[in-house]
Amino acid sequence: MNIGVIGSGSWGSAIGNLLATIGHDVHMYTRSDEQYRRMKEYGDNPHYLKDFHFAPSVQFHCNFDEAVRDTDVIVLAVPTAAIRETMEKIRDNGSRAIIVNLAKGLEQGSHLRVSEIAKAILPENPFVVLSGPSHAEEVAKLLPTTVLVCSENKDIALKVQDLFTYDAFRVYVQDDMIGVEIGGALKNIIALGAGLSDGLGYGDNAKAALMTRGITEIQRLGIALGAKPVTFQGLSGIGDLIVTCTSVHSRNWQFGNRIGKGMDVEEAIEDIGQVVEGYKTTKAAYELAKDMGIEMPITEKLYKVLYGGLEPRRAVLDLMQRPNKHENEKIFLL
Repeated sequence: MNIGVIGSGSWGSAIGNLLATIGHDVHMYTRSDEQYRRMKEYGDNPHYLKDFHFAPSVQFHCNFDEAVRDTDVIVLAVPTAAIRETMEKIRDNGSRAIIVNLAKGLEQGSHLRVSEIAKAILPENPFVVLSGPSHAEEVAKLLPTTVLVCSENKDIALKVQDLFTYDAFRVYVQDDMIGVEIGGALKNIIALGAGLSDGLGYGDNAKAALMTRGITEIQRLGIALGAKPVTFQGLSGIGDLIVTCTSVHSRNWQFGNRIGKGMDVEEAIEDIGQVVEGYKTTKAAYELAKDMGIEMPITEKLYKVLYGGLEPRRAVLDLMQRPNKHENEKIFLL
């Protein structure tokens, strides 16, 4: 099929290369003239992926309309902050292609999920989320990876499942859009906390506790929004949480790790040199939970570290000294 990939960072490059390897006609868009020339001339993307080359069939574009013209599917591989603008460009282009979103985050201010933005801007375009434990660095090397696709239209989900399936890329189907999007977005917050814990030198016990209580927080907010509890035990919940909290590939872990070692926020972002979704998602999730009256102590403390100047060790001590509770209290399973 004819597939446009909007965004040529690490994830967009890895997915575009995978789709070309499967045999699709891939048109990759970058807004950077310099990156376009590099990819066109050398067929690589060294700023984002080391020791990587695109399949020879990938076509590169620096013109948005050229990249999406006559496409059957448009893959959005841009940060959440750029989703609205990108969707508006697709709308203005007149495309009715299937939209497959890779971004994992909540919109600042509105606290909307990406599917909600899509409904407002591209109501005629079938919308699919691809999520799960899938670091770009490993997908780029075609290492075994398992993900899911989620859509409110079962037939579209099955179609996209077939489009993305490869020997080293197994794709499941889901129908819980709220759960998939909340799990994918909020695991970045907990991964940031895991990196911070590691940066402070707190060890495996602390990180295991953070991850376990973290999935409880994610589940608590998700269920309050209408998600199915079982979704958070799957690939877009605990699966994505595990890989993002434990891998050095994770930019959210890297960011938190730098904060734990004493860097300030601006320093850490500049040092990483790529978008850290968990930073802005922490603010959006904190505000959303507060508006809804949902208790999310880990998210709250990370928000105060990142946006309120709370010292990281103080934040951990505050969490450890919270009143004693039953483990299953306030999970809202019913």
